[in-house]
Amino acid sequence: MPIGINPLVDFAFKLMLASLGHERVTIHFLNSILGENAKIVSIEIENPYVGPNFEGDKWVVLDILATDERGRKFNIEMQTSIPPGLRQRLAFYDARLYVEQMRQGDQYHELRPAIVICVLDKPLLTDCDNLHSDFRLRDELGRIFTDDLQIHVLELTKLTVTRENLNAALPAERWAYFLLNAENLTLAEIRELFPEPEFVEAAGVLEMIKENPDQMSDYISRLKYKLDEGWRIESTRAEALREGELKGELIGQIVILQELLELTMPSRGDLSNYDVSQLKGLCTQLRLELRSRQTS
Repeated sequence: MPIGINPLVDFAFKLMLASLGHERVTIHFLNSILGENAKIVSIEIENPYVGPNFEGDKWVVLDILATDERGRKFNIEMQTSIPPGLRQRLAFYDARLYVEQMRQGDQYHELRPAIVICVLDKPLLTDCDNLHSDFRLRDELGRIFTDDLQIHVLELTKLTVTRENLNAALPAERWAYFLLNAENLTLAEIRELFPEPEFVEAAGVLEMIKENPDQMSDYISRLKYKLDEGWRIESTRAEALREGELKGELIGQIVILQELLELTMPSRGDLSNYDVSQLKGLCTQLRLELRSRQTS
């Protein structure tokens, strides 16, 4: 029987990567994203899953905070939509993770790298097809000023790996495939496709959600919220698009009416700052004026 739990739901994602006793899953995930040069040996989960304490709280934060043996700070989050300002929010999280290390009497050289990892199942970066993007402080020549601030984005929609070539995939690609497909795989299939014990352990954590009524209730609650939130964001974008199209039509009509009336103000640039109701009012006013001139 398939696992039936989607690890892309933030509750399941956090339970899988931030449960005490399952730290090696988190270590494996982080090493897969960061690569061999940033090898992590041990990790401390700073905000582990501690039980169902957020029922009804739609704004609960289910990010994962962790520190490795070198003192590096990590923030890991799962996003199933692209809320406005996401890039700025990730930059803010990274800066805050870095700055909050400082205490009175600390020295700047004691600051440890702050690393944000955002997993997305919607595209964010439209100018490239990379599954994994690694952002740091660089100059125009690509020289890294410091590794202390890092933002890693894993865009699952850009995964090109299939079941047939999964064995040859990179570690980050294997995790992306797992996140996208674990819900519909059985534990036996996961053992076959992912011989690494960390994947089997991650799948076992997902399986346990079904066996725990409180966790299953939380999972369903968060799944429903994510679906509702995704619908709200897409509806808002669709409405904004429709409003933009309507504004464009109204501005076009106003410009034509101004030409017929031999008017030059307001300009097209000024009109772009009007809202729809203002444009409708001006359009009606100009039509009445044109009609008045034609009948006089």
